[in-house]
Amino acid sequence: MALDRISLTDFRNHAATELGETGQFNLLVGENGAGKTNILEALSLLAPGRGLRRAAMADMVRGDSETGFGVGASLVQGDETVRLGTYAESANPGRRRVRINGAETTATSLGEWLAITWLTPAMDGLFTGPASDRRRYMDRLALALDPAHATHAARYEAALRERNRLLSDMREPESAWLDAVEAQMIQHGSALMQGRARLVETLAVRLAEMPAEPFARPALTYNPGAPDHVDGLSQALYDNRGRDRAAQRTHEGPHRDELDVIHAAKRVSAAQSSTGEQKAMLVAMTLAHAGLAAQGRAGLLLLDEVAAHLDPLRRAALFEQLRGSGAQVWMTGTEPAPFSSIAEEAAIWRVSGGAVERV
Repeated sequence: MALDRISLTDFRNHAATELGETGQFNLLVGENGAGKTNILEALSLLAPGRGLRRAAMADMVRGDSETGFGVGASLVQGDETVRLGTYAESANPGRRRVRINGAETTATSLGEWLAITWLTPAMDGLFTGPASDRRRYMDRLALALDPAHATHAARYEAALRERNRLLSDMREPESAWLDAVEAQMIQHGSALMQGRARLVETLAVRLAEMPAEPFARPALTYNPGAPDHVDGLSQALYDNRGRDRAAQRTHEGPHRDELDVIHAAKRVSAAQSSTGEQKAMLVAMTLAHAGLAAQGRAGLLLLDEVAAHLDPLRRAALFEQLRGSGAQVWMTGTEPAPFSSIAEEAAIWRVSGGAVERV
């Protein structure tokens, strides 16, 4: 299963880009700012969520467009072809719309057809950045395994904002109001934490099956910010009402979750590991997740500038694992040299100024 006949219309700096006759390996080569990552971002929108840049829809529309943007692709499955598309209209640029085989549907439905995983340079600070980055990372990976995860995350966040608003009100909030808001937090928060726990558990099993070298194998631990079941979360929210009102914020809940990562061989925190080791652990996690996400669906792996940061040994190992992954792989680079070992089996495009040319 693979994507083909990919089209970008008025997306970022691409006025009208077409990519066809794709392969398992697909390489986008060009100078910085040419529009390579824009193509990966467009592909990432063929999954639920906000894409690999988490940008506003309006920011994705090409500057002089009067109609909005569109991204489409054909998902080829043997003799069957499914047409996937997403777009935003200039009249309502904040709303992303989705079509599958021409029929209007929800973004969540995209997850039933396609599992997308990506690794970008912006993720290099995952282990050293704030805990919110790692929570968002867990949710993106969990979403690729279970499209309903996005709904739980969004509804929990909305309920959390409402509870904090009630707690910061000058007046004592009505108990019934808190009860109603907390009921939403309990329903979606417990599902959110359970989804994160399942993700980390299954990902840890997959990582344990992978070779420890040449990529550094990470060991993962999920630390919930509250009891991860309905009764426990309900009790925690109720018991903390007084303390939360004094602080005007909610102390316990999945918004306080953490993902702990250590270098398994050295027993050192990922945050204290070298830059090269951190990159190697990220690559290992990305490969492990891609294998999980693609089970039963088409898998798409987007790797932005990944080869340039790997030594030749790790680069060769990466390509070898990608060959056996079953996923369709899209990679970017400023020059073709790092990809010479897969050049004969890859579909290659040169990208320049928002235009592509098949090499």
